[in-house]
Amino acid sequence: MRLQAARAAKTVAAGFTLLELLVVMVIIGLLAGYVGPHYFSQIGKSEVKAAKAQIDALEKALDQYRLDVGHYPTTDQSLRALNSAPAGESRWQGPYLRKAVPDDPWGKPYQYRQPGEHGEYDLFSLGRDGQPGGEGEAADITNW
Repeated sequence: MRLQAARAAKTVAAGFTLLELLVVMVIIGLLAGYVGPHYFSQIGKSEVKAAKAQIDALEKALDQYRLDVGHYPTTDQSLRALNSAPAGESRWQGPYLRKAVPDDPWGKPYQYRQPGEHGEYDLFSLGRDGQPGGEGEAADITNW
């Protein structure tokens, strides 16, 4: 019985001191400060990759539209022509996308111009900042 009482008293006294807790919190803070920026930079890179993949998918849908109709949608018809037949297009065989045209990863619509300045059409996202030009994650993502 005395042995059990001695063990119980010993476990009650065991625990962490305030100093030990502070050291652990400092270590966790240092790790978060080191890992956090690397983690968030990867998120930005994945948004750029997603925008490139969406532009590629939209290009394929536009090419299929052109094969059926004989030309790309005009700027006025926009990318909506991939989901619903524009007025006067009797050869439209769509929809060319399973879902509605997505916004870019930053929640802004993709820009479409036909005729384009860089090809038959220009398809692009203005990037994170929503402004032409930019660098890094704010750079435009284009099909040219």
